[in-house]
Amino acid sequence: MTLSEEGAGSVAAGFLRACALSELADDAPHRVELDGVPVSLVRTQGEVFAISDVCSHANVSLSEGEVENCQIECWLHGSSFDLRTGKPSGLPATRPVAVYPVKIVGDDVLVSVTQES
Repeated sequence: MTLSEEGAGSVAAGFLRACALSELADDAPHRVELDGVPVSLVRTQGEVFAISDVCSHANVSLSEGEVENCQIECWLHGSSFDLRTGKPSGLPATRPVAVYPVKIVGDDVLVSVTQES
């Protein structure tokens, strides 16, 4: 989601506040837990993405990895995932990870973990 897409009067039904937009540094994953779901938030290329924080290959935290070209790389074995789709873009992972809808309202980053896309 682009950073200016949502205005302050937007309805956020089904979305939970994850953090302040100002807490997200460019290309630096930020781990949060929403309703018991571990989520990695990434601000990159003028957008904010929410992706499962658990690598589908090795069950480790993706938020400890690196971000480049809208991809997040797992620090353990080097699997990469597309931040937009969750699809693996580098082995050894072959299964996608969940991605979640994001809304920006003022300085709040809102994520819906109930609506996987």
